Amino acid sequence: MEPSDAPPQEQGSKSRLSVGLAAGAVSVLVLALLGYALSVTPTLPPQLGSPVPDFQLTAMDGRPLNLSELQGKVIILNFFASWCNPCRQEATDLQQTWQHYQDREVQFLGVAYKDAASKAQTFLDEFDVTYPFTPDPGNRTARAYGVTGVPETFVIDQAGHLVHHFVGPVTQGELSLELDRLLEP
Repeated sequence: MEPSDAPPQEQGSKSRLSVGLAAGAVSVLVLALLGYALSVTPTLPPQLGSPVPDFQLTAMDGRPLNLSELQGKVIILNFFASWCNPCRQEATDLQQTWQHYQDREVQFLGVAYKDAASKAQTFLDEFDVTYPFTPDPGNRTARAYGVTGVPETFVIDQAGHLVHHFVGPVTQGELSLELDRLLEP
Protein backbone atom coordinates (compact mmCIF):
# COMPACT_ATOMS: atom_id res chain seq x y z
CA MET A 1 0.00 0.00 0.00
CA GLU A 2 1.40 3.47 -0.90
CA PRO A 3 1.40 6.13 1.84
CA SER A 4 -1.41 7.92 0.05
CA ASP A 5 -3.29 4.60 -0.05
CA ALA A 6 -3.13 4.26 3.78
CA PRO A 7 -6.39 4.73 5.60
CA PRO A 8 -6.90 8.35 6.83
CA GLN A 9 -6.78 7.22 10.46
CA GLU A 10 -3.28 5.72 10.00
CA GLN A 11 -2.00 8.82 8.13
CA GLY A 12 -3.16 11.10 11.01
CA SER A 13 -1.48 8.86 13.56
CA LYS A 14 1.85 9.01 11.69
CA SER A 15 1.55 12.78 11.31
CA ARG A 16 0.92 13.25 15.07
CA LEU A 17 3.88 11.00 15.85
CA SER A 18 6.17 13.06 13.58
CA VAL A 19 5.01 16.33 15.11
CA GLY A 20 5.48 14.91 18.61
CA LEU A 21 9.01 13.73 17.83
CA ALA A 22 9.93 17.09 16.30
CA ALA A 23 8.53 18.97 19.32
CA GLY A 24 10.46 16.69 21.66
CA ALA A 25 13.69 17.23 19.74
CA VAL A 26 13.20 21.01 19.81
CA SER A 27 12.52 20.88 23.57
CA VAL A 28 15.70 18.91 24.20
CA LEU A 29 17.70 21.36 22.07
CA VAL A 30 16.25 24.38 23.90
CA LEU A 31 17.03 22.85 27.30
CA ALA A 32 20.58 22.00 26.21
CA LEU A 33 21.16 25.56 24.97
CA LEU A 34 19.73 27.01 28.18
CA GLY A 35 22.00 24.79 30.27
CA TYR A 36 25.02 25.84 28.22
CA ALA A 37 24.13 29.54 28.48
CA LEU A 38 23.80 29.28 32.25
CA SER A 39 27.16 27.55 32.53
CA VAL A 40 29.09 30.22 30.59
CA THR A 41 27.17 33.36 31.56
CA PRO A 42 29.23 35.48 33.94
CA THR A 43 27.85 36.22 37.36
CA LEU A 44 26.91 39.73 38.31
CA PRO A 45 29.85 41.82 39.49
CA PRO A 46 30.07 42.53 43.19
CA GLN A 47 27.95 45.52 44.13
CA LEU A 48 29.46 48.78 45.38
CA GLY A 49 30.03 48.56 49.11
CA SER A 50 29.83 44.78 49.19
CA PRO A 51 32.66 42.34 49.91
CA VAL A 52 34.45 41.09 46.81
CA PRO A 53 35.06 37.40 46.08
CA ASP A 54 38.34 36.02 47.39
CA PHE A 55 40.61 34.25 44.96
CA GLN A 56 43.72 32.13 45.07
CA LEU A 57 45.93 32.39 42.01
CA THR A 58 49.62 32.04 41.28
CA ALA A 59 51.55 35.03 39.97
CA MET A 60 53.87 34.53 37.01
CA ASP A 61 56.85 34.67 39.38
CA GLY A 62 55.41 31.70 41.30
CA ARG A 63 54.13 33.64 44.32
CA PRO A 64 50.63 32.81 45.55
CA LEU A 65 48.14 35.66 45.20
CA ASN A 66 45.32 35.46 47.72
CA LEU A 67 43.10 38.49 47.95
CA SER A 68 42.23 37.78 51.60
CA GLU A 69 45.93 38.02 52.53
CA LEU A 70 46.03 41.58 51.19
CA GLN A 71 43.32 42.87 53.51
CA GLY A 72 44.36 46.19 54.98
CA LYS A 73 45.64 47.42 51.63
CA VAL A 74 43.78 49.13 48.82
CA ILE A 75 43.68 46.76 45.85
CA ILE A 76 43.54 47.72 42.20
CA LEU A 77 42.44 44.56 40.39
CA ASN A 78 42.79 44.92 36.62
CA PHE A 79 41.53 42.35 34.11
CA PHE A 80 43.40 42.74 30.81
CA ALA A 81 44.47 40.82 27.70
CA SER A 82 47.37 41.12 25.28
CA TRP A 83 44.95 41.17 22.33
CA CYS A 84 42.92 44.09 23.77
CA ASN A 85 43.54 47.54 22.24
CA PRO A 86 41.88 49.49 25.11
CA CYS A 87 44.18 47.55 27.49
CA ARG A 88 47.12 49.01 25.58
CA GLN A 89 45.65 52.49 26.10
CA GLU A 90 45.59 52.12 29.88
CA ALA A 91 48.77 50.08 30.46
CA THR A 92 51.10 53.06 30.92
CA ASP A 93 48.63 54.86 33.22
CA LEU A 94 48.27 51.77 35.38
CA GLN A 95 52.04 51.35 35.68
CA GLN A 96 52.64 55.03 36.47
CA THR A 97 49.89 55.02 39.11
CA TRP A 98 51.36 51.84 40.63
CA GLN A 99 54.81 53.45 40.82
CA HIS A 100 53.36 56.50 42.56
CA TYR A 101 51.33 54.55 45.17
CA GLN A 102 53.19 51.28 45.71
CA ASP A 103 54.76 52.45 48.99
CA ARG A 104 51.40 53.56 50.44
CA GLU A 105 49.53 50.33 51.37
CA VAL A 106 48.28 49.87 47.81
CA GLN A 107 48.61 46.70 45.74
CA PHE A 108 47.98 46.45 42.01
CA LEU A 109 47.19 43.03 40.55
CA GLY A 110 46.77 42.18 36.89
CA VAL A 111 44.68 39.20 35.78
CA ALA A 112 45.07 37.94 32.22
CA TYR A 113 41.60 37.38 30.77
CA LYS A 114 41.19 34.66 28.13
CA ASP A 115 44.87 35.01 27.24
CA ALA A 116 47.94 32.81 27.08
CA ALA A 117 50.35 33.51 29.94
CA SER A 118 53.26 33.92 27.52
CA LYS A 119 51.38 36.53 25.46
CA ALA A 120 50.30 38.37 28.60
CA GLN A 121 53.93 38.39 29.80
CA THR A 122 55.09 39.83 26.46
CA PHE A 123 52.41 42.54 26.69
CA LEU A 124 53.44 43.50 30.24
CA ASP A 125 57.13 43.48 29.31
CA GLU A 126 56.35 45.87 26.44
CA PHE A 127 54.85 48.36 28.90
CA ASP A 128 57.41 47.71 31.69
CA VAL A 129 54.68 46.65 34.11
CA THR A 130 56.19 45.81 37.51
CA TYR A 131 53.13 44.91 39.60
CA PRO A 132 52.24 41.21 39.90
CA PHE A 133 49.98 39.57 37.39
CA THR A 134 48.52 36.14 36.99
CA PRO A 135 46.82 34.00 34.41
CA ASP A 136 43.24 33.04 35.29
CA PRO A 137 42.90 29.33 34.52
CA GLY A 138 39.39 28.64 33.28
CA ASN A 139 38.57 32.33 33.84
CA ARG A 140 37.13 31.42 37.24
CA THR A 141 38.17 34.70 38.86
CA ALA A 142 36.80 36.74 35.95
CA ARG A 143 33.48 34.90 36.24
CA ALA A 144 33.37 35.48 40.01
CA TYR A 145 33.75 39.21 39.36
CA GLY A 146 31.21 39.25 36.51
CA VAL A 147 33.80 40.35 33.95
CA THR A 148 32.31 40.44 30.47
CA GLY A 149 35.23 41.97 28.58
CA VAL A 150 38.46 43.82 29.04
CA PRO A 151 39.69 46.02 30.42
CA GLU A 152 37.79 46.06 33.68
CA THR A 153 39.30 47.42 36.88
CA PHE A 154 38.01 46.94 40.42
CA VAL A 155 39.03 49.24 43.28
CA ILE A 156 38.80 47.37 46.59
CA ASP A 157 39.14 49.12 49.94
CA GLN A 158 41.18 48.07 52.96
CA ALA A 159 38.26 46.01 54.33
CA GLY A 160 37.82 44.05 51.09
CA HIS A 161 34.77 45.93 49.79
CA LEU A 162 34.25 47.15 46.24
CA VAL A 163 34.37 50.94 46.05
CA HIS A 164 34.64 51.47 42.27
CA HIS A 165 34.33 49.40 39.11
CA PHE A 166 35.76 50.82 35.89
CA VAL A 167 34.52 49.25 32.66
CA GLY A 168 36.85 50.18 29.82
CA PRO A 169 40.24 51.84 30.01
CA VAL A 170 41.05 53.70 33.21
CA THR A 171 43.30 56.75 33.45
CA GLN A 172 45.94 57.72 35.97
CA GLY A 173 43.75 60.65 37.03
CA GLU A 174 40.71 58.46 37.69
CA LEU A 175 42.73 55.97 39.71
CA SER A 176 44.51 58.70 41.66
CA LEU A 177 41.18 60.25 42.70
CA GLU A 178 39.98 56.90 44.07
CA LEU A 179 43.29 56.10 45.77
CA ASP A 180 43.66 59.54 47.37
CA ARG A 181 40.11 59.29 48.73
CA LEU A 182 40.79 55.85 50.23
CA LEU A 183 44.21 56.72 51.65
CA GLU A 184 43.36 60.04 53.27
CA PRO A 185 43.72 59.98 57.06
